Amino acid sequence: MKVTEGRCIRPAGFSAAGVACGLKPEGRDLALIASDRPAAAAGVFTTNRVQAAPIQVNREHLVDNTAQAIVVNSRNANACTGERGLADARQTAREVARELDVAPENVLVNSTGVIGVPLPMDRIRSGIPVAVRDLRDDGWADASAAIMTTDTVPKMASVRIRVDGRDFTVCGIAKGAGMIAPHMATMLGFVATDAGMDPHQLETCLREAVDRSFNCITVDGDMSTNDTVLLLANGAAGERPLSRGEIASFQTGLNAVCVSLARQIARDGEGATKLITIRVDGAASTADARTVGLSVGNSKLVKTAVFGRDPNWGRILCAIGYAGVPVDPDEVSVSMAGIPIYGQGRGLPFDTNDAIRALSAVEIDIEINLGPGNRSATIYTCDLTYDYVRINAEYTT
Repeated sequence: MKVTEGRCIRPAGFSAAGVACGLKPEGRDLALIASDRPAAAAGVFTTNRVQAAPIQVNREHLVDNTAQAIVVNSRNANACTGERGLADARQTAREVARELDVAPENVLVNSTGVIGVPLPMDRIRSGIPVAVRDLRDDGWADASAAIMTTDTVPKMASVRIRVDGRDFTVCGIAKGAGMIAPHMATMLGFVATDAGMDPHQLETCLREAVDRSFNCITVDGDMSTNDTVLLLANGAAGERPLSRGEIASFQTGLNAVCVSLARQIARDGEGATKLITIRVDGAASTADARTVGLSVGNSKLVKTAVFGRDPNWGRILCAIGYAGVPVDPDEVSVSMAGIPIYGQGRGLPFDTNDAIRALSAVEIDIEINLGPGNRSATIYTCDLTYDYVRINAEYTT
C-alpha cells in the first residue's frame, strides 16, 4: 500500500476549492471541501482548555455524526473572541449551507491564525460563493494552500486501497508548522474517503490513526486552541459498509495517510532545516515509549544540538531521565544518525568528524533502546533554529 505524498488522489463524490478573499495580504485563504451526499463524520479536537469558537460549533454539528462540507479560513483563529466568535462561526456555516443547499448542521467550520481578533465576516461572506463556484475534483492543492499560515509548503497525502475486488481512496490535507505538540492533533487535518463506514467505527479508526501520527509529532511543545482533525466517509465507492477485513485495510491506509501528513508537518516546522525521527524501543509500555520520545523531541537542547550538528548524547540522556519513566541508565543505548554514541552506562567512542558529516543530512534518526521491555513508539520532530525565534517574535507585528 503506497502513499502518494504531496498530492491528493480524489475520493469519489468529493470536490475541493481554495480561493482568496482578502484575509491574507496575498494568496488563497479560504478553503472548502464538499461531498455530493451526506457523509459519516468523525472529529478529534484539542485538549487545550482554551478552545476556539469553531471547535465548540463543530462539536455541536457532529452530534449526529453526519457532515457534508468543511470550510476553513486562515489568518484568523477566531479564538478567545467570546459570543461574537461563536456567532461568526455559526454564520459561516449558514452561509456555506445556503450556497450548497445543505443543512447548516452538516457544515463543519474551522479557523487558523492569530488568536483574539474577530473574524472579518464581510470578507468571508464574499469569499464563500466564490469557493462554492470553484469547487473541482482536482481542487485539493488549492484547498491545501488556502489553509497555510506559517507553513512553507502545502501538505497532502493519499492512498488507493483494493480489497476483495473493491477500490476506495483515502485523501488528506493538513496545515501546521508552529504551536505543534501532541495531545490530540495539534494542527488542522482534513481527511476524506469514498468508503462506506459506520459512524462509530469511523471515529474508532480516526482515533487510532491520530494516536499513531499527529499525537506523535512535536515542533515546539505548544498546543493550539484550534487543533482539529476531521474525517468524512461518503460511501461513493459503494454504499455497502466495509466488512471487518476491509476495515483493517482501511485502517492501514488511514494510518499511512495521517503518518505522512504528520511527518510533513514536522519537516516543515517553523524555521526547521531537519526532520528528526526518534525511535524508542525496549519500553515497558507504548505509553512509556511515547513519553520518552516526546521528552527527547521537546528538548530544546537536543533540537539545537541537531541543528548545530553536535552529537551531544548527554542532552539525550538528560531528556530520557526527566521524562518520568523508570529507566536504568546502564541498560539504555542511544544512536544518532546511525552512529552508536551511548551504551552500558557511558558514552561510546566515535569519530566526531564522521558524526558531524552524518548530522549534516536533512533527515536525522535518533534511536533509543530502554532495555528489557518489548514496546516501542516513533516520534517526529525537527531542529530548532534562529529562524524559529524570528518567525515567532514577529508573528503579529
